[in-house]
Amino acid sequence: MKKYISLLMLSVVLLSCKTEMDRAMKSADKDFILKVANEKFAKKKWSDALALYDRLPNLVAGTDDAPNVIFNSAYANYYDKNYRLAANQFKNFAISFPQDPRKEEAAYFSALCYYEGSLDYNLDQSNTESAITELQNFINEYPDSERSKNINQMIDELGYKLEFKAFENAKQYYKMAEYKAATVAFENVLEDFPATKLRPKIYDIILKSKYELALNSVYDLKKERLDAAAAYAKRISNELPDSEAAKTANDLYTKLETEKVKFAKVQEEVEKRKAEYEAKVKNAQAKENEKNEMAQEKNQRDMEKAAEQTRRDSAKINSPDPQATFKFKR
Repeated sequence: MKKYISLLMLSVVLLSCKTEMDRAMKSADKDFILKVANEKFAKKKWSDALALYDRLPNLVAGTDDAPNVIFNSAYANYYDKNYRLAANQFKNFAISFPQDPRKEEAAYFSALCYYEGSLDYNLDQSNTESAITELQNFINEYPDSERSKNINQMIDELGYKLEFKAFENAKQYYKMAEYKAATVAFENVLEDFPATKLRPKIYDIILKSKYELALNSVYDLKKERLDAAAAYAKRISNELPDSEAAKTANDLYTKLETEKVKFAKVQEEVEKRKAEYEAKVKNAQAKENEKNEMAQEKNQRDMEKAAEQTRRDSAKINSPDPQATFKFKR
């Protein structure tokens, strides 16, 4: 019997609450709507509170209730995880009511909403970038605030998320064996995030990319790339002497030096064959030149002979035959 009475009382309470919520949603009475909205807020029924607060801005505009409506609405959105909307409302509160003692709190929660709204590193990071800006703005405006103590930690956390996203994007080139593109992408990460905690890993992958690029390089670029990879391995050993990256660098440096010796022998053989080929070409060219010269000399002699014959024939034509002569007796 007691069980049924309890259920009945619960049903009555729920029906009463529903009826009150419905009345408030249909009412034009500012005070009644605000009363029910605040009750829902106090009971942490964020969706109901927000539905009622959304009806109040025009009704409370210019009244003393306006700040509370905006402030509570912002908090309700924050707790309901509507971070983007809550951030805008908190910021609007801080701008619209600069003399309100809750201005600092609103500015802090505006920045915090961006922080909470930051997505996983593999998703869009526009909220993350906005959060860093808003958190830094809060520190600049309230450097002595108690709330500023943990903000640098939040900024570092968000910054690392951006670094890691850039790192993973660059890593995709390495996974696809696009070693030249991977090197450029990782160097851009180092340029964009000079204080990154991922530097050892970045160095390690850049070196491996340079190593693979050198070993699989075309002949004309191989020596240059082997030298570049070996120099980079030395750089890692010097900058990060006790790191795992340095161990890998030392191992690859040894392999690169061995490869350089092998390639030097290949170069020597190539140069030898190149010299032999050039000598053959030069000898063949000399013979061809000699042959051409002989042919030219023969042509010259034939032309001179033909010219001489032509001259003789011309002289014979132009000279008259000798006339008959008579002898006189003496």
